[in-house]
Amino acid sequence: MLGSSRSRHRLTTALAGFALLVTGAALQVGTAATPAHAATTYRVLFDDGHAEEAGNADWIISTSKPDPLSQDSSPSSETDWTGALSSWGVDLQQTGSYSMKTATSALTYGGSSTTDLSNFDALVLPEPNTLFTTAEKTAIMNFVNNGGGLFMISDHTGADRNSDGYDAVEILNDLMTNNSVDSTDPFGFSIDTLDISSGYPAAISDSSDPVLNGTYGTVTKSLIADGTTATLKPADNSSVKGLVYRSGYSGNTGAFFATSTFGSGRVAFWGDSSPIDDGTGQSGNTLYDGWNDSGATNAALALNATAWLTGASSGSSGGGGGGGGTCTSAQLLGNPGFESGNTTWTATSGVITSSSSEAARTGSYKAWLDGYGSAHTDTLSQSVTIPSGCSATLSFYLHIDTAETTTSTAYDKLTVTAGSTTLATYSNLNAASGYVLKSFDVSSLAGTTATIKFSGVEGSTLQTSFVIDDTALNVS
Repeated sequence: MLGSSRSRHRLTTALAGFALLVTGAALQVGTAATPAHAATTYRVLFDDGHAEEAGNADWIISTSKPDPLSQDSSPSSETDWTGALSSWGVDLQQTGSYSMKTATSALTYGGSSTTDLSNFDALVLPEPNTLFTTAEKTAIMNFVNNGGGLFMISDHTGADRNSDGYDAVEILNDLMTNNSVDSTDPFGFSIDTLDISSGYPAAISDSSDPVLNGTYGTVTKSLIADGTTATLKPADNSSVKGLVYRSGYSGNTGAFFATSTFGSGRVAFWGDSSPIDDGTGQSGNTLYDGWNDSGATNAALALNATAWLTGASSGSSGGGGGGGGTCTSAQLLGNPGFESGNTTWTATSGVITSSSSEAARTGSYKAWLDGYGSAHTDTLSQSVTIPSGCSATLSFYLHIDTAETTTSTAYDKLTVTAGSTTLATYSNLNAASGYVLKSFDVSSLAGTTATIKFSGVEGSTLQTSFVIDDTALNVS
């Protein structure tokens, strides 16, 4: 946060120094890697680098790592692979449409290892029991933002299987709230600090949802045997959707299985590891067959969710108002990173700029609204046609710096709209170093031509700069 008023057109040593700091922050959240999307083979990475085998857990698809095919290249039953998740792995393998690997070291994105996230369409975190490092959290969040699928499976509070002081609830919440990409409730839910002893949470009625009604069957119930739930926060991410609920709960509380989107990617949450346990695994573990529990449809839920996360199934889950039809995945905005200068966008004078006074997140150009330290209004807009039958997500990176010193009054504001809908309003109170990713579900606009607009209004004294870069409107 800047401590004094200065015109954006007055280059000072202090402001230039701040721009260098912003550039450093941008390096933390950016990556050139993009997830690879297979045409016919969908790639799934199961994590085993965070104590997923600690204590009585055995959350692996096979003891052969990274490649389960080294244990049996053509498994005919789940016992051909050893692990409490072998049913899940073998069922996917037998479709002929999936390729699986197991990660046993730190998760990376944009690296050269065979288990680098850029080589996969989805990542499964089956009850991790050690914290992810800062670099791992950046890798995971960027992977999802750029189109990857993330499957988070928790367990109950207190299930600290390796006695390091952290359980899956704390670890997954830390991933969502303490990362360098977006810590402002990016997926629209938080995991509850609970230990629910038993139950059969029921699925909502939604025949169009591909996770509840997919290739692998219809989901009616799941199993909870010492697990937890999530609290949904659609005001933070409108795409979040509860699919399976603890008995007596609905809406934003008690969600046992939930889905969401983030950037171009998809997210699923399950509140217990018992449903994915197939009852067989390595010697010495006491396991239970939740996968085939007669009172639930856990296998269908896991497999349908995997298909949705990888893009193997069509349709939308998670608040999509435009899903259900045929849609070609695409990014619709023209000149999304502003590198072509004043083209495609309609903007007030000076907004699209390569000025070094504020650093771009990537490249040289960005959109810089306000920052004059006097009464001023800037706008930036682009009209785009969103095809019918598509789920649509608007995302952009936003950096706000200000000379305002108040901690309570919003003197300067940026409003983001899509069509007639106001998506968000930011102000000098949201100032922070570096860029922060913002993401909104705009699927309700499918089949229309809508104007995406940013409007910045600055007060009479003390500057606030709203800097936007790397926009996207992704449909799928």
